[in-house]
Amino acid sequence: MGAINAVATLAVEGDIGILTLNSPPVNALSQQVRDGIHKGIQQAVADTAVQAIVLICEGKTFFAGADITEFTQGPLSPSFPEMIDAIEGSPKPVVAAIHGTALGGGLEVAMACSYRIAVPSAKCGLPEVNLGLLPGAGGTQRLPRLVGPEQALDMVTSGKPIDARTALASGLIDELIPEGELRNSAIEFARKIARNRPLRRVRDMNDKVAAARGKPEIFADFRKANARKFRGFLAPEYNIRSIEAAVNQPFAEGLQVEQQLFKELMQGTQSAAQRYVFFAERQVWKIPDVPDDTPIIPIKKVGIVGAGTMGGGIAMNFVNVGIPVTIVETRQDALDRGLGVVRKNYERSTKSGKLTMADVDKRMSLLTGTLELERLADCDLVIEAIFENMDVKQGVFAKLDKIVKQGAILATNTSALDINDIASVVKRPESVIGLHFFSPANVMRLLEVVRTRHSSKPVIATAMQLAKKIGKIAALVGVCPGFVGNRILHARTLQADAMLLEGAMPWQIDKVLYDFGLPMGQFAMADLAGLDLGWVKERSASATIREVLCEADRRGQKTGAGYYDYDEQRHPSPSPVTEKIIRDFAAKSGLPQRQLSDQEILERCVYVQINEGARILEEKIAIRASDIDIVWINGYGWPVYRGGPMFYGDTIGLKHVVAKLKAYGPKLGSNFTISPLLEKLAAEGKRLQDAAG
Repeated sequence: MGAINAVATLAVEGDIGILTLNSPPVNALSQQVRDGIHKGIQQAVADTAVQAIVLICEGKTFFAGADITEFTQGPLSPSFPEMIDAIEGSPKPVVAAIHGTALGGGLEVAMACSYRIAVPSAKCGLPEVNLGLLPGAGGTQRLPRLVGPEQALDMVTSGKPIDARTALASGLIDELIPEGELRNSAIEFARKIARNRPLRRVRDMNDKVAAARGKPEIFADFRKANARKFRGFLAPEYNIRSIEAAVNQPFAEGLQVEQQLFKELMQGTQSAAQRYVFFAERQVWKIPDVPDDTPIIPIKKVGIVGAGTMGGGIAMNFVNVGIPVTIVETRQDALDRGLGVVRKNYERSTKSGKLTMADVDKRMSLLTGTLELERLADCDLVIEAIFENMDVKQGVFAKLDKIVKQGAILATNTSALDINDIASVVKRPESVIGLHFFSPANVMRLLEVVRTRHSSKPVIATAMQLAKKIGKIAALVGVCPGFVGNRILHARTLQADAMLLEGAMPWQIDKVLYDFGLPMGQFAMADLAGLDLGWVKERSASATIREVLCEADRRGQKTGAGYYDYDEQRHPSPSPVTEKIIRDFAAKSGLPQRQLSDQEILERCVYVQINEGARILEEKIAIRASDIDIVWINGYGWPVYRGGPMFYGDTIGLKHVVAKLKAYGPKLGSNFTISPLLEKLAAEGKRLQDAAG
């Protein structure tokens, strides 16, 4: 066995050359790996004893993708296309032996080989679309030649991998090999094809693309079916165009189309944003003052106080991963209703095939309901999920402090209240932390982990690790009104409400935000949540437009009317009633009416969010600007292709943001001031990404 470089070796067994790569942890296609493949193929081709070549990886996987840390560097030799050309240009057949995953560039390597074999547990996919890109080494040209354009379209635009059996049925791989026998079976397979099968290249396989030629409806129908999902994203459309080129043009010309589209995406802001988010999602778990070796508190049983919408949804997260939950309510009817909602949520999943009824029964068996707070005594974690009232929450925590065992974590799901005040009523404030789940808690990916001034490092580390276990992405934040997400939302809400009084209508403001890429606008979101959230009828004094709407029983979707009118299917339409309420309210306020441009609406809504994010960094409520972006992408639907409000501010330039905020001046409200950090960074030509909280 001869070493080619530090990660590659070439061995010859009889008439078969075995090129083995070993670059932990996932054999990413770094420059060193590419060099090993390139030189290894050349050496095997030059060896007259070798009749066929096996390309195989050690470790837990085949090539799991490109090394994206190289994306910001200049091209390093050998380039990806040079390596692909060496494989595909080999006069001797090359067999890719796949285990683990062949993803992105890894699958492109496999498709450049003459044949592909895999173990049944392997998965294959092209996830580049998730980074705002397309496969840039011939992937969009070879894939439809192997699996047909229809399946290729789905794979490149979803980024989802397929299992080995699906890959075999579609033609992506040629043979399944029993687990544990990959190397020996690959050698035998290579020996067989060297003797009995002609040398073939995927680029020359035209049957499946030729069958789709002259059928533009394949692409038109696919675009139409996925228009909502692809809204705002460039990469899915560019991937579709590349597959179209594979169908309608010769391989070499299709490859040129792919390379041009790849270049445009790589140089664009969308891919930059999506790559930024990729790294931000990994960085968010790193807490500078909480070392990796911090002791973790074992969480074997969870208690939840409150069986309402949030409590039930939170409980589902834990039973989904096999952690028993005891949920407490004050009344039997409320408890029964809460448990019933959880069961209905699970049963709904059986209709889509995600769960079986046996799965439902198993999960429900892990959920115990009770009216006795004392039943939480042996829990390792207790989460309070009752309504937002400080006195009531403090009362619950004071009781829990006397009941729950020492060493357990006491958490609150509050979305805005001061957790330091909540923790002040217990004798173990170091065990108190905020776990702010977003609604619906069993669906939304974000979890704000809120550290108090006393939260211990083991409690913080445990909360972060537990978030990962239940499938959430967690951002560690500090205590302030609204924490990170709702605090920034509040800044936007103030501007949206102010612009209503100046002459804009809810549907104009919402359309601007929707066209920007958000899933819904400010007022549609309020209607969905319910305008009476936090509203008390007895104290209502028509002091805001929202109060006037609630007094008129226009409380959102649930009453069929709010800012919008709703039909029986809850489809919204602009409301003349709401418009009159707004006009009358503005007249009483003495504010002159005017026509607001879409540009002003966007800038006032979004730039104040950037400003509030800078304040959060100044106050060290968030660790990093990217953590704020993670909160807004995963909790509020900020379009990932814009990278979050902090990244967006950096993209358009902080000097521009500051200048615009100053230009709007008094319109932003008497309490609005520009963040000193934002002004400082703008003056120095720096980015929010350069600032740490």
